[in-house]
Amino acid sequence: MICAAVERCAGIDVGKEFLAVCVLTGPLQGEARKQTRRFGTIVAELERLRDWLKLEEVTHGVMESTGSYWKPVFNVLEETGGESLRGQPARSKSTQGTQDR
Repeated sequence: MICAAVERCAGIDVGKEFLAVCVLTGPLQGEARKQTRRFGTIVAELERLRDWLKLEEVTHGVMESTGSYWKPVFNVLEETGGESLRGQPARSKSTQGTQDR
């Protein structure tokens, strides 16, 4: 098990047609509760994602994206008031043994 450092976090895989989102919540010393959902890429879906993250009180997040698909997602989600969700392409580039997109 990975030691938790954040009690409420999200991981977002941003694609051209949909987003795959995982939210982990729970105490630092206990087992995390994992929820996964899929969202479309239109504004109404991004707003639904934002509302879900607010409801779950997510404080930190990270995005992985190819190209510039992360930009509209970031623009909608930066209103959440938590630690900003960051796309860091340099850290998410493919590594040896993984498929290069």
